[in-house]
Amino acid sequence: MEESTRISLFISLLLLLLVIFPLAFYDQSAARRNLKSYTAQIFSIGTSHLTSIKHQKQGEQPIEEGLSHARFNILRAIALDNYTTNNATNDFVPHGAVYRNPRAFHQSYLEMEKRFKIFAYKEGEPPIFHSGPTANIYSIEGHFIHEMEDGANPFLTQDPSEAHVFFLPISITHIVSYVYRRDVPDYWGPLRHVVADYVDVIKEKYPYWNRSAGADHLFVACHDWGAYLSGKDTKRELYENSIRVVCNANTSEGFILNKDVTLAGINLPDGRIARPERDIDPNQRTLLAFFAGGAHGYIREAVLNHWKGKDPEVVVYEYLPKGLNYYSFMKRSKFCLCPSGYEVGTPRITEAIFMGCVPVIIAVDYPLPFSDVLDWSKFSVQIPVEKISEIKVILKGLSERRYRMLKSRVLQVQRHFVLHRPAKRYDLISMTLHSVWLRRLNVKLTY
Repeated sequence: MEESTRISLFISLLLLLLVIFPLAFYDQSAARRNLKSYTAQIFSIGTSHLTSIKHQKQGEQPIEEGLSHARFNILRAIALDNYTTNNATNDFVPHGAVYRNPRAFHQSYLEMEKRFKIFAYKEGEPPIFHSGPTANIYSIEGHFIHEMEDGANPFLTQDPSEAHVFFLPISITHIVSYVYRRDVPDYWGPLRHVVADYVDVIKEKYPYWNRSAGADHLFVACHDWGAYLSGKDTKRELYENSIRVVCNANTSEGFILNKDVTLAGINLPDGRIARPERDIDPNQRTLLAFFAGGAHGYIREAVLNHWKGKDPEVVVYEYLPKGLNYYSFMKRSKFCLCPSGYEVGTPRITEAIFMGCVPVIIAVDYPLPFSDVLDWSKFSVQIPVEKISEIKVILKGLSERRYRMLKSRVLQVQRHFVLHRPAKRYDLISMTLHSVWLRRLNVKLTY
């Protein structure tokens, strides 16, 4: 068989895999095994099958055709075990064990930069629309909304025919701030109506929602009520089909894996954008673990009941006494406890990473941010709720070598949790957009 024919068959086989398998960043060795098992059959594929693929390809619209090329290039990076280089933009290339498959991630990120376009609807007036909080614990919601409407954003398009995703510029935090009233019998109703009415407006005015049933639409919220106010009681298509990017990513409360996206929370008390602290020598981290926070929810209550004021190595406060500095404790600790509060997500995870402190995650039904590409087991410790009483034993059981490895990897992933305005490559907003990009890659629409 001629070499050109072999290459054509190999490429066609990979395109077939795109139809058979949804795109995901599997373990690298497993991905190679899957590819190897199918490439073993490469010479038995008939030309009639190749023709059917060709006809299917010719029938695709430009948006879906571009996504097909992106899927193919990502699979090729896995199969050939190499990196695509682009000297104009490659200031960073992911390497190492913190990534599930660094080559797939790198190629996917380059494909996103090359192709991904977002159209933001213009309807609505601030502050409920086109605005959001930029300080305190929900600040990432406002910064994300503002970034999506920043004219300098390279992913933003003014031409909806180019868009892969359509952004709904709704701020749940501001809806709660301006619409919520505790003294009415149905205080949820007016909040849900704001979201539902906005969807109805854009459904009536534009064809884009109706043609995909909302599957290529993007919604973001960091407020605790964000997942509920975008739930099926508000607008079923929004809940079932749209890409919801939320801090309260609780799978037991309607967060849909592989469709929705976990948004990493950040706490900006005074609105100033935080940066990772300069690292210190591990020998200066004299505390084993630290936590300070209110008894919000059963997980924190358990942490406080077992550890508050009971051990000089596992330092736990409900509220820090006056004169003590929260971040100073984090900087002096090897491990920072990050238990869920009333909701599953907590900005303490990001704070721990910024302080070079290994996060100890204590949560239930919480898919961690960027889990598509990051292997959290390589730079964090996860402790089940039922083992809260064993925190010290578990952490003491980790060797010094293991701790130092975890800590070095925390420093490695810091760049992915830093907020920049405007966004920078591989930072918090760009990584969140990459998670959205992956969800859009996994959906093939017929329009």
